[in-house]
Amino acid sequence: MRKKCLIQALGVVFLAVLVSPAVFAQSSDVDQRIADLQKQVEALRAELAALKPKPAEAAPAAAANNLVASSTPAATPAQPNPLAGISSVLGGATISGLVDAYYGYNSNHPVGGTVTTPFTATNNQFSLNLIELALDKTPDKDSPLGYHVGLGWGQAMDVVNNSDPYASTSSWTKSAQFLKEGYLSYLAPIGKGLQIDAGKFVTPAGAEVIESNGNWNYSRSLLFYYAIPYYHFGMRAKYTFNDKVSVTGLVVNGWNNIIDNNTGKTGGVSLALTPNKKWSITENYLFGPEQNKNNGDFRHLTDTVIGYTPTPKLSLQANIDYGREMKWLTTGHSADWSGIAGYVRYAFTPKLAFAGRYEYFNDHDGWATGTQQHMQEVTTTIERKVATHMISRFEYRHDLSNRDFFNNSGNSLVKGQDTVLAGLIFVLEPNESK
Repeated sequence: MRKKCLIQALGVVFLAVLVSPAVFAQSSDVDQRIADLQKQVEALRAELAALKPKPAEAAPAAAANNLVASSTPAATPAQPNPLAGISSVLGGATISGLVDAYYGYNSNHPVGGTVTTPFTATNNQFSLNLIELALDKTPDKDSPLGYHVGLGWGQAMDVVNNSDPYASTSSWTKSAQFLKEGYLSYLAPIGKGLQIDAGKFVTPAGAEVIESNGNWNYSRSLLFYYAIPYYHFGMRAKYTFNDKVSVTGLVVNGWNNIIDNNTGKTGGVSLALTPNKKWSITENYLFGPEQNKNNGDFRHLTDTVIGYTPTPKLSLQANIDYGREMKWLTTGHSADWSGIAGYVRYAFTPKLAFAGRYEYFNDHDGWATGTQQHMQEVTTTIERKVATHMISRFEYRHDLSNRDFFNNSGNSLVKGQDTVLAGLIFVLEPNESK
């Protein structure tokens, strides 16, 4: 509309210019009026030029006819952060979460569909492993107070929290069934900063974690659910000397309990070393009384995790555990357990990877499994990233014992089992840009 009006005005001016010699001849200021009209014409031309499309906005056909392509690709517009608004409302805190489900099949066809692998404990059915939602605020020098709250629901949470000796009797423990972690943090102004956490947090021991996507294989290792604790309730403090050395000390109620089952406390220390980009070593040691109403007989655990990444595509890892109950009240003498696990992962592409695991676990006295036995397992896993937030895994696993231990279809126990799993994990990392 504006363009049409300008064209009409330009026509009027043009007509005025044609008749102006006759009109202005009798006026003493003809020259001045002609100059004014010329200025108006120039102004109208400038406005018309502003309405024309710019070169960058030209029709696509013009760009297609250009025979010389630019050597520099066009910059991709920055993607908005979907969590930026929430993060600003929460004062800089970040949100993360996952949804993890799977289908499992066991060759033994155990009665009741219960498989002797706790974190993937169903057969021939679809199951929910874990739904998790976490809120984090990491402390720093400008804001030394922080926190972490992680809520979860599913089979994994049942396994973790049902290990509490008061899981079925304490109302407080029952209310914490869906709390995977929850602690306050404070960055004390000591040296480069000493971070102190108080509350419920996962154990420093082990090569694996509760969340499937944090491990190389989908199912958890024998060492993860037999040799070490899952979580602690108490306090810990971590000091990072540099990017190669950090030390963590902890004082907690014990193994897998919010309410202590005695009046003693469990201590521990964790030393993490990263000599270079290829090697990492973590040494953990836990000690303290863990048996009901017994403060005198200690439980000891040493846990070693070694990682080696010779190439960007190939990664190796080893986990070694040894535990000892100084006087197991069940038998009246000491109990020992030990094990070793080896891992390999090879990434064919950023979206496709293979992982393998072998384990040997010796439950010398039946302390961990309730049966004196030697156990082995081999697991192979194919991982494919379906999309930015979606991971799929297909896995075959074989477990073997020198004793009858695994559930069978005949409501009996056998020495081995074969399982096949297909898992799908949706992961939402904090501050993702896509």
